[in-house]
Amino acid sequence: MIIIRCIDFLRSRLRSLIFLCVLVLVLLVVGDWLLVDKTGAHTAIEHCFGFWSLFGFLSCLAIIFLSKWFGHLGIMKPEDYYDND
Repeated sequence: MIIIRCIDFLRSRLRSLIFLCVLVLVLLVVGDWLLVDKTGAHTAIEHCFGFWSLFGFLSCLAIIFLSKWFGHLGIMKPEDYYDND
């Protein structure tokens, strides 16, 4: 029941939650730009600030959409799948 209350709490403050998430992402990119030493980067793209943040975000999106696509190919079945003759 605690999880349900937590989800309801976050849903009621969705704008604030989105703002907070965007603020954290911006702070991570700025911190990467100002604080991370890039002299030991292996490739040229790693010298761009925010590369690993963007790479991680796009990787997560790819995992989500590929798993949904794979699930809809045949893993997911309707609830009454075994009741159908």
